[in-house]
Amino acid sequence: MSHVLVTGAATGIGLASALRLLQDGHQVTATYHGTPLPPELVDCASVCVDITDPASIHSAIKEAESVSGPVEVLVANAGLTRDTLLARMDDERFEEMLSTNLTSAFRLTKAVLPSMMRARRGRLIYISSIVGFTGSPGQTNYAASKAGLVGFARSVARELGSRNITANVILPGAIATKLLTDAGESRLEQIESQVPLGRVGRPDEVGAVVQFLASEGASYINGALIAVDGGLGMGL
Repeated sequence: MSHVLVTGAATGIGLASALRLLQDGHQVTATYHGTPLPPELVDCASVCVDITDPASIHSAIKEAESVSGPVEVLVANAGLTRDTLLARMDDERFEEMLSTNLTSAFRLTKAVLPSMMRARRGRLIYISSIVGFTGSPGQTNYAASKAGLVGFARSVARELGSRNITANVILPGAIATKLLTDAGESRLEQIESQVPLGRVGRPDEVGAVVQFLASEGASYINGALIAVDGGLGMGL
């Protein structure tokens, strides 16, 4: 089994992914910042990291690898939202989103890459969003950051495939996390009405795809985009 680093593992998709990976016997290091890890992750190693800070990322990866060995699977799960209409959006709000949701993936990948290249083996799993393709009013910053992950991951897949390092992207749709419930009941009902399955997804349904991509069964999947959205973005 592999040493897996899961960022943002305190809640939602990150938590569900960490639990799924533990079930498979992986050695999981869960990262957190602000929100402490829940009791369910008592069997995980853990590190606190500010993913907007290069020094914090470097320190966290060094600590994780000193405890559990080289990171063999990275699950990059950043999901900050700061919604507002474009006409009201300032530079700070846009740049904060890129730093948290996109630049952090670049920095995390760079940090774990040396050990993966030495081992000639690795899995890079990026949590994007279907919004990166469909767009969403008030989310130009979020959509741009999540769309950027796709180009980044596919370029990584082409660069590193010859070293047996894969890079894939998961595109969650409307998932029952705090980000969605904070939108309010009326917005939730509106979203549900647009989903062909007629409901929002569960974090565990995204975690199941993370679990698969980290498994031996996914060894020939590279540069893929996998939507977990109930059909919301079908045809994209």
